[in-house]
Amino acid sequence: MRLNSSTVSVADLQNTSRPPEMKLNKIQSKVVKALMIAYIASMCVALPVTLFPVFILYKLKVIDRIQKEILSLKVGQFCSRWLMRLFPFARSKVIVEREALLADPQPSIWVCNHISMLDLFFMLALDKQMRGKNRRPIKILYWKGLEANPITNLLFRMCGFIPVDMSDNGNGNANEYDPRSFKQMLRATKNAIKDGFDIGILPEGQPNPSPEDGLQPVFSGAFTLAKMSRRPIQMMALYGLHRMWHPDENIGMVCAARDMAVRVYPGGRLYKDAEEFSSTFSAVVGHFGAHGRDLDANELKLWLDGTFWETEKSRRAATRMIVEDAENEESSSTSTEEGATTSA
Repeated sequence: MRLNSSTVSVADLQNTSRPPEMKLNKIQSKVVKALMIAYIASMCVALPVTLFPVFILYKLKVIDRIQKEILSLKVGQFCSRWLMRLFPFARSKVIVEREALLADPQPSIWVCNHISMLDLFFMLALDKQMRGKNRRPIKILYWKGLEANPITNLLFRMCGFIPVDMSDNGNGNANEYDPRSFKQMLRATKNAIKDGFDIGILPEGQPNPSPEDGLQPVFSGAFTLAKMSRRPIQMMALYGLHRMWHPDENIGMVCAARDMAVRVYPGGRLYKDAEEFSSTFSAVVGHFGAHGRDLDANELKLWLDGTFWETEKSRRAATRMIVEDAENEESSSTSTEEGATTSA
């Protein structure tokens, strides 16, 4: 039995038109919702059962902390992948360059948009298809409030994921971080990098209630960590999961469709500044998250290699100069009029 997903190369994607996405009728929506609930309920049972032997091995000092975290991550991925095969509520598509799957993985900071409470489950289930069989272990930064759920708390702690403390002020509202938790988060991240883990970050900080309109404000934490560790930033993008489990509590498990896609972009690199990263991430990932397809091939290439950002900087500088000249001209005109009035 196989996970209801497919891996598509970019070349294949460009040679085929995207099939129309199927909207579910009421009966189909109820079936998908039932399968999704069954999957989540099964994860709540499977994770404690399968993680318990790892916990015992760690407590008996048969394995060390790093081995415990790597093994727990593999257990979480195994459970998520196989339970999605048993309860195939989604039809998944992974878009990635085949060369990237075969290449030796480089230590990286991974960034992705955030569109649903399902995001983490799919990242676990599809990780091998997204990052290849030789992928490095990863630690993900997560909102500390998720520890209120005993199952996610168990998984996150066993995997050594890194908490970020912020207020529960609702999806779509400005993030309010606790500055006192930053030092602890940075220390944990530095230790994870030292231990050989990649780092995963959701730069929006919370699920986006309207991905069809682009990204929410992008925070610069990923750039800061990349600069600190001198690691390239690798981008990936999710599409469609909000139509199964919407981040807006008033909509919830809407199950309007069952198609999702994830795009893994090539060419991880070090960005010159935080604004370049946030602009590139918003343009590239925001477009895929809204439409389920890439930017035009030439435009995408220019964003990924940094050329488009240099052009954008020049355009913004020219715009600022025009605005400043207009303001100076207006100020000069006002001063001349006031001088004429005084003379009169």
